[in-house]
Amino acid sequence: MSLSSINRREHLYGLGASIGSLAFTSLLAAEKKGPLEPKTGHFPAAKARSCIFLMMEGGPSHIDTFDPKPMLEKMHLKEFVREGKQKSAMESGKRYYVKSPFQFIKAGRSGADMAENWTHLAKVADEICFFRGCTVDSVNHPTAMYQMNCGNRFGGDPGMGAWVTYGLGSVNQDLPGFIVLPEVSYPQGGAANWSNGYLPAHYQGTPLRPKGSPILDLAPPPGITREHQRRNLDLLAKLNADHAAAHPDHAELGARMESYELAFRMQAQVPEVLDISREDERTKVAYGIGQDETDAFGRKCLLARKLVEKGVRFVQLYNGSWDSHDYIERAHGNLVRGVDQPIAALIADLKQRGLLESTLIVWCGEFGRTPDNGVRGGTAYGRDHNPNAMTIWLAGGGCNAGHTVGATDDLGMAAVEGKAHVRDLHVTLLKLLGLDDNKLTYYHGGRFKQLSQFGGSVIKDLIA
Repeated sequence: MSLSSINRREHLYGLGASIGSLAFTSLLAAEKKGPLEPKTGHFPAAKARSCIFLMMEGGPSHIDTFDPKPMLEKMHLKEFVREGKQKSAMESGKRYYVKSPFQFIKAGRSGADMAENWTHLAKVADEICFFRGCTVDSVNHPTAMYQMNCGNRFGGDPGMGAWVTYGLGSVNQDLPGFIVLPEVSYPQGGAANWSNGYLPAHYQGTPLRPKGSPILDLAPPPGITREHQRRNLDLLAKLNADHAAAHPDHAELGARMESYELAFRMQAQVPEVLDISREDERTKVAYGIGQDETDAFGRKCLLARKLVEKGVRFVQLYNGSWDSHDYIERAHGNLVRGVDQPIAALIADLKQRGLLESTLIVWCGEFGRTPDNGVRGGTAYGRDHNPNAMTIWLAGGGCNAGHTVGATDDLGMAAVEGKAHVRDLHVTLLKLLGLDDNKLTYYHGGRFKQLSQFGGSVIKDLIA
């Protein structure tokens, strides 16, 4: 190769290609920590060390779950108008106010407001901090999902789990740091909800399939031993290392090499972690496993506990179909029955094992619901999308358990006390996990980027 064909970067790199420098580089590489090695956060005193994020896709109605509105009893079926006199919706055929079909109770010593059909969650009410002040910017499902998960309505940015593993690494180097438990149908917006975005590929979420083998091709083909695989990987690593030496600025290759190694290590750990048959029957019954309504989400919740117990940093669980534009009593009733017992069991199980204090649990949707809906006749009452009011709750991880923070107006249309944008919620969740949003940045596209996009304020009342 002529000197004229060598560019400046390759020339400088070649200056270090002596035997001595290669040996030194090899030693440095051996000592170099992997991308998911555990890291100390910005706030070492933070209690939360992992996060279980319960995403109720579709937008649960705060008015029918955790934010009672007695005023709607008086306004039921009166026309919704912003100005002027209200009249019966049955006369007008337009939009009308809808009362909640559910009665509410005061749960626990804290007197938390819960719809009475949350029969199991009510037993752990004092472990929960309810936040009624959150607002978002979009009423469209995909863009609202992106904003809740990634801080950006338009996709392409890292998911919160990616940011957390980027900032803290992961305790278990034989499992991904960020694991997603989706439903058979991916949520609106698809896999971009757990993307690594512009962060290195190590930090993307790893989805586990809800049916069949959780990870395809996890077991080697018949007749292929681990020793055989190891030799193949060693050969591949040598070839890739030679290529990387010639192209030292290609970070994607390093990420791919590490993914091969992680996949090899996962073959030993994943089958045991995903096998819930070894759990005692009492635990499985507590999570609702084996019951038609609760089995699917119960398995996810139990698996989430096993994963954080094994050192996974961030686990996100999806539960869909909360988009109740009509028949909200039937729709929300069925959905609550499906998640109530598993979530309560998850909280109780983590507490019993001494893990609740170090595990932050987040429950939310992408937005709330309106107190009104269009006339559909009969009892098919439902609610529309509402970005100005929603209820999010936290448990464990140093949150302000046993308290309700913020409030919405008398009809549940908008947050009026403790109002905070979703970027402030993100900043607060990072703080609970020991991370400073202003320091957790990544240079991309000509500027340092962060989860909150342009900064936010910690919601102090959510922290104990």
